[in-house]
Amino acid sequence: MEIRQFAENALTIYMGDEIDEKINRKLVALRHHIEGMEVDGINEIVLSYTSLIIYFDIFRTDAGTLEAMMESIDEAALLEEEIEYRVIEIPVCYGGEYGPDIGNFEENGLSEQEVIDMHADKEYLVYMLGFMPGFPYLGGLDEKLHKPRLETPRVRIPAGSVGIGGRQTGMYPFESPGGWNLLGRTPVPLFDPGREETILYAAGDRIIYRPIDEDEYKRIEEEIASGEYEVKYEVKGGG
Repeated sequence: MEIRQFAENALTIYMGDEIDEKINRKLVALRHHIEGMEVDGINEIVLSYTSLIIYFDIFRTDAGTLEAMMESIDEAALLEEEIEYRVIEIPVCYGGEYGPDIGNFEENGLSEQEVIDMHADKEYLVYMLGFMPGFPYLGGLDEKLHKPRLETPRVRIPAGSVGIGGRQTGMYPFESPGGWNLLGRTPVPLFDPGREETILYAAGDRIIYRPIDEDEYKRIEEEIASGEYEVKYEVKGGG
């Protein structure tokens, strides 16, 4: 564990220097541990691939106090903690206008249906959120689906688009420019300030993509508009 302070109101704790599921587990457990200590003055805890940032109120606590608290934590014990996480189902309509780049994977020797079969119905680990609020960087993508970002990024990618960039897959919560290969789109709002949980997932959760056709996509849109749709998820782990 390496602790550094780069800003007056933030402390960064490093757990490694590579994208690794074990490091993610330690970071998630550390976040859980810190939250359980209910320290006055901590405003927010943000995870990245290899580090955790604690943002704090300088009028209620200080970096020295927080650093001493971090140094008292048994790093090895973090991996032994059983932390609850959610497995969240995201319905996706693959191909066509929803996934205009799915045909690019012919270069990988894959048909569109093979891409769908390999991408869907498996658990992806949410390593971190970044780029924009609610954009999940997911690990666990099959090597056969690895694909470099587009040479020329799009000016407009619709909200809910599901894509692949390099070795990772993820989703665009908002309409934005972007260079990922688009496989499909979900009708489910990934970021909704009017919802109890503004973002559906957090670092340490898992996501499963469920293939749907265009008729179901439109039906889900109608259910969301009427307030009848509920996102499906399962809680796993413990502790």
